[in-house]
Amino acid sequence: MLSERERERYKRQMMLFGDEGQERLKKAHIFIAGAGGLGSPVSIYLAVAGVGTLTVVDNDVVELTNLNRQILHYDRDIGRKKTASAEEKLRAINPDIIVKVIDTTIEESNGAQLVGRADGIVDAMDNYPTRYLLNDIAQEKKIPLFHGAIRGFYGQATTILPGKTACLRCIFPCAPPKEVFPVVGVTPGFIGMIQVNEVLNYLLGTGDLLTNRLLIWDGMTAHAEEIAVIKNPACISCGTGHASKNASAVKAKNVHERKKK
Repeated sequence: MLSERERERYKRQMMLFGDEGQERLKKAHIFIAGAGGLGSPVSIYLAVAGVGTLTVVDNDVVELTNLNRQILHYDRDIGRKKTASAEEKLRAINPDIIVKVIDTTIEESNGAQLVGRADGIVDAMDNYPTRYLLNDIAQEKKIPLFHGAIRGFYGQATTILPGKTACLRCIFPCAPPKEVFPVVGVTPGFIGMIQVNEVLNYLLGTGDLLTNRLLIWDGMTAHAEEIAVIKNPACISCGTGHASKNASAVKAKNVHERKKK
């Protein structure tokens, strides 16, 4: 149930989706992978919307070069862990929600456990190996992955629903080369807002999600376009390739067990 304080806090948005919608948000748990350029606007706007539980994972410290885009962090935070800085700001922004922060690297050994029983994963990362891992975790847990990525004045976003839509590996079967890429703060702000909008529409059951569509943003021309994407039947994450990979893994395990005996 919503408290009177919460009703007052959220009354302007409850004009759109009422008590039931706000209660859905309050019961929701969203996992945010990263507290940087994308993770900052994503976590701030999910917090002010009243999403009940936010888990933010990051393992970096705040650096001066972060401050042109990572709006969760201030000049005074330089040298602090991003998780500590994020927790302080998010709890100040909305003390009526639960904020959990975890200072660690998301890896294959801990990823699924970190996500836990979250209702969705926001990809606010800056590298594709971790994105692919989040994609696999989303497929395994059958929860949505809200993807966003940026470079310079350009960005992209899509929403992945396991079993229903193309997954991240269907869209990007090969990771781009690793690089230190340029970025202006407005780009993660724009893409982060799209990700938040997708999360809210998913939780509320409203609107048409950005599924099987990759939105491309060109900040140089203030132009957005969409590319239709489809599932790849041979995808190693969500297609028959995934089943083959699992079968090979089980076979290898059985062989190993027999050798042990």
